[in-house]
Parts: sequence; structure tokens; C-alpha cells
Amino acid sequence: MRRFAVSILGVFALAVFSTPAAAQERPDYGTPVDGATAKRIGAATIEACRVNNWNVAVAVVDNHGFLVYFERMDNTQTASVEIAQIKASAAATYRRPTRAFAEAIAGGRTALVTFPGIAASPGGMPIMKDGKVIGGVGVSGVQGGQDEECAKAGLAAM
Repeated sequence: MRRFAVSILGVFALAVFSTPAAAQERPDYGTPVDGATAKRIGAATIEACRVNNWNVAVAVVDNHGFLVYFERMDNTQTASVEIAQIKASAAATYRRPTRAFAEAIAGGRTALVTFPGIAASPGGMPIMKDGKVIGGVGVSGVQGGQDEECAKAGLAAM
């Protein structure tokens, strides 16, 4: 009987404390992105945005969230400078795309807004190498989905 009670308690605890984000395994951190790779990602990101006539700021950070590369296209809104860096840092340090925060908050996980350095807008993507997070890229200047599209184009150039 005791074994059954422990089993039921375990199932109950799992149901209460498990969330999609908590249950999800996140990759380990790897060796931080180097300058040459950061520039390649940044240049490809800018080019993808330029093709679409989207003026953006692009930030590439290492796996600790520190800036390695930055570029701002002419006529990009001033706020995008800081937003791109926040998105990149959030993607690297939390090891997930920033879209995940927007979706979680929209789904009712409002406690996330109290976490430091959260960017609840698409456009931040972790930079992966050999299954590990080596940095993050953040884009800001157009709509979140468009920012994310450019960030993914930058990662494809890696």
C-alpha cells in the first residue's frame, strides 16, 4: 500500500509541477561563438533583411549574453538597438528562441515577465554548434515574425 501511495504522490507531483518549459530539455553551453562566425551570421542576417527592404538592428552575443557583433541599418528605429541585444542575450542565456517566451506568456505563464532579461517577442535565436549553445542572434526593427525570419537566415549562413 505504501508503494502505491508513493507512486500516486509521484504522479501528482509530476502533474502539478511539470510544464512544457520545465519538462523540455535544454542543450548544454558550448565554446562561445568567435568573431568571424558572429560577423558571418550578422552579414547574412542584414542581407536577408535588405532583400525585403526591412531596416533592422542585428546583435550577435556569446553564450553568456555578451555582445560580439552588432550592426544597425540606416533608418532603423532607435529602440531596435537595445531590443536586438536583449533578444540575442535572452536566446543565448535561456537557450531557446524568444518566440517561446511570447507563446508562454500568451498561454498564461505570466510569471515569466518577472524573469531578468526576457524578450517576449520573436527575433532572438540561439546559435547552435554540435548540439550546444554557443551564442545568440537578435534582430529588431520590423514585426517579430520578420525579425525571426532574418535571424534564421543569418543562422543558415553558419
